[in-house]
Amino acid sequence: MNKGYYAIIPANVRYDKSLTPNAKLLYGEITALCNEKGYCWAGNDYFAGLYDVSKTSISKWISALRDSGYINIQLDYAEGTKQILNRYITLVKDPIEEKLNTPLRKVKDPIEEKLIVNNTVNNTSNTTSNKGRFTPPTLDEVIEQCNRTGANIDPQGFIDFYESKGWMIGKNKMKCWKAAIRTWSRKERERKQPVNQPVKQKREPAGLRGRSIAESLADRSWAE
Repeated sequence: MNKGYYAIIPANVRYDKSLTPNAKLLYGEITALCNEKGYCWAGNDYFAGLYDVSKTSISKWISALRDSGYINIQLDYAEGTKQILNRYITLVKDPIEEKLNTPLRKVKDPIEEKLIVNNTVNNTSNTTSNKGRFTPPTLDEVIEQCNRTGANIDPQGFIDFYESKGWMIGKNKMKCWKAAIRTWSRKERERKQPVNQPVKQKREPAGLRGRSIAESLADRSWAE
């Protein structure tokens, strides 16, 4: 995949305090790829290799950009399944957004200079989480888990359901969302399996009902 010669990070993205510096840098990379076809088709594997970070970090940055309204994500599913074939990222047009055809100027502002990092950026602060504390998964994380395990469920439906429940299972807080996906997938398979019909018991003749085997064998009434 050819890398773009320049990237654009508009002011509204640069100074958005809800975004991490790396999420802003990723936005710039997405604009560079969008310059060619109008959308970004690169997957998390590509970005993770480009910036030498984990796919989980990339997934969180993309989700933050989407939740902030800077990008749109369209998923292409395999026919009749929930398997993701392609992901297309497009930029959300904004009146404040700078023109994508304008070459990137040399950064002089100290605040902007912090956004320029190399591919070996230390990502420890963005990936470290408190052990033992449950963190809800992003849509990309659920999709990746479903594709890896073959769980034929609706990723967005899974997230919507448990978000509406406050990520609770009964009266208890969810501890492992991956286990919840396995349970959801198993119940989906069981629901789709045909229900076995009850086996009809063979009825005994009226004369044999309530009699023991010895009494039945000693009965010679049939020979009279």
